[in-house]
Amino acid sequence: MRRASASAAAAAATAEVPAQAGSRWARVWPPSLRWIPTSTDRIIAAEKRLLSVVKTGYVQEQVNIGSAPPGSKVRWFRSASDEPRFINTVTFDSKENAPTLVMLHGYAASQGFFFRNFDALANRFRVIAIDQLGWGGSSRPDFTCKSTEETEAWFIDSFEEWRKAKNLSNFILLGHSFGGYVAAKYALKHPEHVQHLILVGPAGFSSETEHRSEWLTKFLATWKGMLLNHLWESNFTPSRILRGLGPWGPGLVQKYTSARFGTRSNGELLTDQESALLTDYTYHTLAAKASGELCLKYLFSFGAFARKPLLQCASDWKVPTTFIYGQDDWMDYQGAQQARKDMKVPCEIIRDPKGGHFVFIDNPSGFHSAVLYACRNILSGDGEEGLSFPDGLISA
Repeated sequence: MRRASASAAAAAATAEVPAQAGSRWARVWPPSLRWIPTSTDRIIAAEKRLLSVVKTGYVQEQVNIGSAPPGSKVRWFRSASDEPRFINTVTFDSKENAPTLVMLHGYAASQGFFFRNFDALANRFRVIAIDQLGWGGSSRPDFTCKSTEETEAWFIDSFEEWRKAKNLSNFILLGHSFGGYVAAKYALKHPEHVQHLILVGPAGFSSETEHRSEWLTKFLATWKGMLLNHLWESNFTPSRILRGLGPWGPGLVQKYTSARFGTRSNGELLTDQESALLTDYTYHTLAAKASGELCLKYLFSFGAFARKPLLQCASDWKVPTTFIYGQDDWMDYQGAQQARKDMKVPCEIIRDPKGGHFVFIDNPSGFHSAVLYACRNILSGDGEEGLSFPDGLISA
């Protein structure tokens, strides 16, 4: 467990974490001579550098979740090894008795993507952000799941073991994109632990049979569409391209972050420092060993249509839910509207006109207002009861 403040994190960011004992090649080859210049240690170091812009103190720890769910003959990584696995966890300083907010990142991301939100949210919540199993600085077991059910269990059950290890209950669960899908599936299986569910541009609310557009149908009939669909079904992920580029990979990531959060952003642009730190962090988290990323084809078909759409589970919802979408989000908020019709619990949908899929980066202040509004009843003892709908946002 590591304790860090803004100044301490900045100082720590200049030093590498010692190489893991089992990392033989990391000791033999210096980073500058490796084809893929990254490692778990370098992910954690990049995380520290990114979080150096956060003013709130925090504790970083690797939470042991064991090698398998209790009573299960199938280990997390579906092998004969009894090696325990760990979930990289960051907990921010908070006021005493503040409600707990657990944050789950999306696909091809890690908890550090919420770096623009930690300070504001830590003023009102006990914020805990994690890297899901197989992502970021968490353990990266060999991914050999062969079905949608096995793949969902990989994320849901490992999160449940993390919850037990942290002795958490009655918390607010926030998930972005793919993390929203996992959060919703977890809340369906373990509603007794979730006080409120916040889904930010969540994946999984549309199915291929019901929502595939005419354009996509025509595209999939072309040779390009058939090729891309074949690559998808072969589990060819974007990170494979990045690894194949070796030492040129960081340059590709830099072009992406500069475009997505710079020239193509309609929100609050990243500063030069933020862009450089996010680029560095993103590269190391994406170029490391393939693990959780291989879930894609088992959970979604080409076009990000869920194999088991959450829309089909709406009538089973037991947790009050708030959806938050950027207006330019490529995830369709109309799926949430359709699900709300079948839900038997309170459900709100909030849209932010100044954000896209990464609304929490594009417009942090609007995102924070939406989260506070979503949790107004939980924060009622802190003067938030009766909070009016935030200016600049849209109720859908």
